[in-house]
Amino acid sequence: MDFKLSEELELWRKTVREFTEKEVAPRDAEMDSTGEFPWDIIKKMAENGFFGIPYPEEYGGAGMGALAGAITIEELARGSSSVALTLDAHWLGVDPIVAHGTPEQKAKYLPDLVSGAKLGAFALTEPSAGSDAAGILSTAVRDGDFWVLNGTKAFITNGGAADIYLIAVKTDKTKGARGITTFIVEKGMPGFSIGKKEDKMGCRGSVTTELIMDNCRVPAENMLGKEGEGFKVAMMTLDFGRACIGAMGVGCATAAMEAAARHANQRHAFGGPISKLQAIQFKIADMTMGIEAARLLAYRAAWLRDQGQRYSKEAAMAKVVGAEVAMKATKDAIQILGGYGYTRDYPVERYLRDAKLLEIGEGASEVLRMVIGTSTLRDFA
Repeated sequence: MDFKLSEELELWRKTVREFTEKEVAPRDAEMDSTGEFPWDIIKKMAENGFFGIPYPEEYGGAGMGALAGAITIEELARGSSSVALTLDAHWLGVDPIVAHGTPEQKAKYLPDLVSGAKLGAFALTEPSAGSDAAGILSTAVRDGDFWVLNGTKAFITNGGAADIYLIAVKTDKTKGARGITTFIVEKGMPGFSIGKKEDKMGCRGSVTTELIMDNCRVPAENMLGKEGEGFKVAMMTLDFGRACIGAMGVGCATAAMEAAARHANQRHAFGGPISKLQAIQFKIADMTMGIEAARLLAYRAAWLRDQGQRYSKEAAMAKVVGAEVAMKATKDAIQILGGYGYTRDYPVERYLRDAKLLEIGEGASEVLRMVIGTSTLRDFA
């Protein structure tokens, strides 16, 4: 077993870290304050090939695989969880087309998505259906050469910013999860509009909106995969997203740990730097151990994808642990900074607000514990 990353991956990590330190991290506080979407950063990321990292060269990607994708998300999250989340959500909109698209769909949509010329988004959640994805109420009815979509999607990351949306709806309301079908919807199609923009607690530089379909007419050739396979498409898509969210937790926790460690070395109390106090050392130790464990889980999930193996359980574990490590690290970082940590003059309170989303989006921790538990129990049945 070799834990050493390839020279190519190490070089890419260095490239992303330098980009993040120069272009991303200095803007994170401003994005948090204003809630403005960082189009200029997105453009620079596209110019540097970020959007195509996990995808094959035949689609215009770098062909570096999912592990490189997880590393990209981790390093971006050290500077801004908002920017990392934007890229993760974009990949949720690309993955289904790569895995399930027809040759015509791939030729039409992948060049712009993989290059970053256009942003993508994945829309599953609804006001009354989050963790219970099979309970979505949006519908699609066939009308000649079109499908007519009606309904509302909620909490869609990249909503409004994206040009291409993968939207899951019910084509047969009598079949539950087996009645769900996915469609490729383009911004500007008749009957498709962007609803309320959410005023979020954290990740405020990432845009989250409602999507509204009011007799939205979508060409029949825009069905992704077969009718009734939308739930399977969604679950496969979320596996990579969860591995990336785990990596995002690692990046967020690392940023918090680094800020806390620097402060502990500089802050003096009781006759010396507080880094000499065992209470502080224990918190830093817990952060370090948690980060390393979460990183290994995230990398393993991504590696399994690269090997063509099933990784749903491993992706779920990576997300749960990464999210909870990020929450604990950011909370402890605030404690180490004391009163300073509770102010917006220091970044750790922002990191805490960002980290909380990781326990909710793309599968709440409680639901993923059920996934992990049932999968493990099945092995011993």
